[in-house]
Amino acid sequence: MMLLLGASIICATAQAAPAPETKAGASQAKDAAPGDFVGGEVCATCHEEVAKKFAGNPHTKFAAQHGTAGVNCEGCHGPGKAHVDGGGDKTKIFNPANASAKEVDKTCLGCHAGSHPDFERSPHAKANVSCIGCHDIHAAKEDKLLKAAQPALCFQCHTDEKPQFDMPTHHKVNEGLVKCSDCHDVHGTFEKSNLRSRNDSNMICTKCHTEKRGPFVYEHTPVKGEGCMGCHTPHGSQNARLLNMPNINLLCNQCHSPVAAGTVHGVNAGSSELTPCTDCHTMIHGSNMNAAFLR
Repeated sequence: MMLLLGASIICATAQAAPAPETKAGASQAKDAAPGDFVGGEVCATCHEEVAKKFAGNPHTKFAAQHGTAGVNCEGCHGPGKAHVDGGGDKTKIFNPANASAKEVDKTCLGCHAGSHPDFERSPHAKANVSCIGCHDIHAAKEDKLLKAAQPALCFQCHTDEKPQFDMPTHHKVNEGLVKCSDCHDVHGTFEKSNLRSRNDSNMICTKCHTEKRGPFVYEHTPVKGEGCMGCHTPHGSQNARLLNMPNINLLCNQCHSPVAAGTVHGVNAGSSELTPCTDCHTMIHGSNMNAAFLR
């Protein structure tokens, strides 16, 4: 009776114990003994097609620069001896295609954490979009091992943004003049939507629109307070100059309507409903000459 009770306790404990966490390839390689590695040449005897495509891979070039002591097959897949001794047993090697997103990311960040320190907090990581969701490690034809060129790669998921670049006015993303990664760091930042700038959101825009950068003697407060997107839609718009509203006066009067109503702009032909604000206030991004941003 005691023997049966002991056996029941052991079985219950085994069922309650969590499954051991699978080690990612980079962790396996780090913890393995030298004798556990077989070398890329042995891998190529079975994976010939992959080995051929891997010849021009940046990882292979990096290994060659370090006397073949750098990144190779087992640097990502883990030591291969047990896999080879098992006659190609797939359970004895790390295969990113069958691993969870976190395991894949752990492997890649084993080397790339320094260049992508914010990836784990990024929307991509939180949505379980792993590194190999965008990168083809073995045989990518695009720069940076991307599976497809921008913006087609980004539009595979960001379908809401795709039609915005077909609007009458839009940033020239489809035309190839601007890339998604010019404004967004896909590997994560501290900003919303993975925006690149951390200290001044306007810097994303003014790195191209340099004439709006300033600093100006007379700053337009909304430009500094709300940023460019207070008035402009970044991807595309049916309005001129990517404005948030079709009428410039409606846009300005969101803030200035009490002022305009008590001045000449609220009377007859001078009405701000008829004459665009920017006919007179031309320097609305900031001025070095006039506090009212007059020309």
